[in-house]
Amino acid sequence: MADLEALRTVLVVGFVVVGAFFLTVGTIGLLRLPNVYNRMHATSKPATIGTVSVFLAGFAYFGPGGAGLPSLIGIVFLFLTVPTGAHMISRAAERTGVPFLGSVTWPGKSDDE
Repeated sequence: MADLEALRTVLVVGFVVVGAFFLTVGTIGLLRLPNVYNRMHATSKPATIGTVSVFLAGFAYFGPGGAGLPSLIGIVFLFLTVPTGAHMISRAAERTGVPFLGSVTWPGKSDDE
């Protein structure tokens, strides 16, 4: 029984460390990248992985009953909302005229549009 508790503790600490790493990478990307499109990518991908990792730590700590179930629901919610939000931000930026860097264009558009 003590081995199971030690394994659970290591698992929880591992998930929290991985989550903190990815959340830190996303924050650094938000601060360092040049435009809204790059920043959006830097915040959506690592922040999702980092938050899911923290949610998994909560699930590993609390188990499938009680507080563990909302952790799984939070993961599903993130996977449904973060890509949609990132897409909407990029479309809004494109429609308001925020330019891409270099020769990059919006998919399906030519340079003269």
